[in-house]
Formats: sequence, C-alpha cells, structure tokens
Amino acid sequence: MKKKISYAVSAALNDYLLKYGRHVASVPDIYRDLSRFSGTAPYESPAGTETLWHSVMYPPGEMAELRPRLTRIYASLKMGGASEVARHLDVERIDFGEFGNSRPFRIRIINRYNDNFDHYYVKAADASRIYGLELEHILSPTRINYLVNGDTLIEEHIAGLPGDVFLRDWLHRDELNEVRVAKEFVKFNERCFIRLLGDMRAVNYVVDITPDFEEVQYRVRPIDFDQQSHEGGKKMYMAQYFSDNQPMVKMIDNLLNHETIEQYRKEERTLVARRCTVAGRRLGALLDVMALDELSPAENIGQLRQELAEHHQSPAFNSCTTMGAIVRAHVGLLLDGPY
Repeated sequence: MKKKISYAVSAALNDYLLKYGRHVASVPDIYRDLSRFSGTAPYESPAGTETLWHSVMYPPGEMAELRPRLTRIYASLKMGGASEVARHLDVERIDFGEFGNSRPFRIRIINRYNDNFDHYYVKAADASRIYGLELEHILSPTRINYLVNGDTLIEEHIAGLPGDVFLRDWLHRDELNEVRVAKEFVKFNERCFIRLLGDMRAVNYVVDITPDFEEVQYRVRPIDFDQQSHEGGKKMYMAQYFSDNQPMVKMIDNLLNHETIEQYRKEERTLVARRCTVAGRRLGALLDVMALDELSPAENIGQLRQELAEHHQSPAFNSCTTMGAIVRAHVGLLLDGPY
C-alpha cells in the first residue's frame, strides 16, 4: 500500500458537518500549534513495553497557552462546551504518534479532584477519515463522537483491547467463548465490506469485551478510518485477507460452517439496512456530498469499480466515477435499497 495523501475538507462537506453538528467553531483549530513541540521522550505502556507513541514537551509559556485550549476542547467534545463545570480538569500528558496518515496527538485529561483520566485525539482534518467516521456513526451499532474545525479533527477515544493484543494474548484463553468471537468477527468483516472501510489490520481495530448476565459479549470496532474507500483492490476492504488476522480466520474455519457464516452475514446486512432506514435522510445527504469529492486516484476508482462488478456479477458500478458513487452503489446493492 502506498502512503495515502490527505484530502481537504470541501465546502460541501463542511456544510454537511455544520448541519449535523460536527463542525464547531468554538473548538480551537489547534493541530498546527501542537506540532510546535520542543522535545520528545519514548512513551512506554503501563506494562513497560515500547509503543509507537512519544510524549512531547513544550516551553512553559507555550504549554500555559495550550492547556486551557485543550481542556476547552474536551469540554466541547464531552459536555457541549460547558467549560464552567470543567475548571477542575487539567492536561496531564500529550503524546504524539508519528505513524499512519493522521499523525495524531493523544491528549490525556485528568480530574484534579479524584485523578480520574480520559483521552481524546487531535488529528489533521482529512476528508477520507471524516467520511469514515460519519459512515461508522450511521451504519455501525455504536455511535462516534468527533468534532471538526478548520484543519483540526477531534476524536473521542474508542475503548477496547487492541486487536493485535487480543489475537496474541486472548485468543486461546480457556474462558474465551470462541464461537461468539468468531461470530462477531464475521459480522465486523461484513460491516467493513458493506461501507468499504479498508486496512482493517489487527492494529486498526479494538475488541470490546462486555460481561453479560450469562456469558460475555464481544464487539469489534474500527479505530482507524483513513482508508475509507481509497484503495483499488477489493480485498483491502475485507479484514479476513490481512495476514495478522489469520489466527482469527482459522478459528472461524474450525468453528463455523458455510451456512452459519452466511446466516451471520445476512443478520448484519439486515441490521445495517435498518439503520439506513432510520437515518436515511442523513445517509443520503452524506453520500450526495461524498459522490462529488475526490477521495482517491482515478486508477484506484477504476480498479475497484471493475473488481466489485466482477465480484457481484452486477452492472451497478458501471457509471461510478468517484469513490463516493461506488460506496453508494455498493451499499444499495448489498442492502437492497436506494441510498
């Protein structure tokens, strides 16, 4: 995969974000200011292992100027801007990730009264990622909390066990309900393919583990949306084909027969179709804008259009000239409805 370029937020997309409360002018456009750090130190996990993050440092005067802006962002994200009830919040640490396309900053906010903490992310605004976030919000079983202003994208932390950690440390535990995990991964794979979210390697999703009254429930959630309908290869949108997901694929092959897999895929398509019905106007408005935006090189569009037409044996993609149009045709084809 070549490194994906960043696509600017168009005027039409900005109007959509304004209409649906995602563009908030009171949120400081702060990404470039955060990039002016003066020093870094490697960040290690609580277990003492190396990570891809670096804790960054700023001159005292610069940090004094950043601190109230960062707590105000948190108040806007979590409390709709109620900064008067957030005066006890402070910035404990700022980490920088020099990886991927978004080059994110992770902000650790701490409550000075009880030392409870939370995180959010500051990233460079990219149209592909915003479309990915919005499609996740509309089509997935969980909501997404994010805000945009200028060149800055603010994202809420998505909690869960990183996929690579789950596959390494949890997949063969005796207490793991393997059938439920297998079912959820089939449904996750289907959700990503329906809306053409690519690059779901194990580091780009988390597994949310929730105790239930009789058993444990599992949900796989993407945390990286940079590759929303960008690549040309069809397999890029199927998590099952990534090498680091093969332990999960092998487990599915051992536990689920073809009929059961098809049942779970049909279940997921039905649920996504119902969400489309509920949010039909919003989804239609989003796809209208997306179909006009440049989100990928022409060769990727042509390749994906051809591969999907062959995969589905359908002419539904013949007139698609943008990635947004391909997404609309694919959602409509799989969910049997005009979107």
